[in-house]
Amino acid sequence: MNEYKILFTGTMGAGKTTAIGTVSETPPIVTDVVNNDQSHTKERTTVGLDFGQFTLDSGDRIRMFGTPGQSRFDFLWKILAKNALGMIILTDNSRPDPLADLRVYLEGFSEDLDTMPCAIGVGRLDSHAAPSLDDYVDELARHERVFPVLAVDVRKREDVILLIDTLLAQLEAGMFGE
Repeated sequence: MNEYKILFTGTMGAGKTTAIGTVSETPPIVTDVVNNDQSHTKERTTVGLDFGQFTLDSGDRIRMFGTPGQSRFDFLWKILAKNALGMIILTDNSRPDPLADLRVYLEGFSEDLDTMPCAIGVGRLDSHAAPSLDDYVDELARHERVFPVLAVDVRKREDVILLIDTLLAQLEAGMFGE
């Protein structure tokens, strides 16, 4: 049995904790505290990490780590990215400028993204149609990146599994070294 680490990142409220909890076979470990960031109405926020795990049909185990979304905790991003197989960046399309949010993570993880697969999960696209998935693809191109961009609802197990399968498919296709 192999164990693989996947990193979930994105802005506060994008659904990292929810995504991990949706697919984890064990109760997820979370480091949420009462939110004191007045710019966001979310009641609680992650200040350390989230952790969950699940087993693939092959018997291999996926360990999922979620980063804090706030940039003031970016020192943890590099620590959590170490030895990750791949990264999932979650965006919240209802935020004022979700493409700018995406840029924060593309730039913050720039070196890591040179060597690992990534998938972009866009949430709340059904209620906020702009920007479109094509706009996200264009933003990635401006950063010289080509990653799959998927509309997701992180409360749905099949959507989160699709994001993870997308990472694994990139590895299987030889798009990134292990």
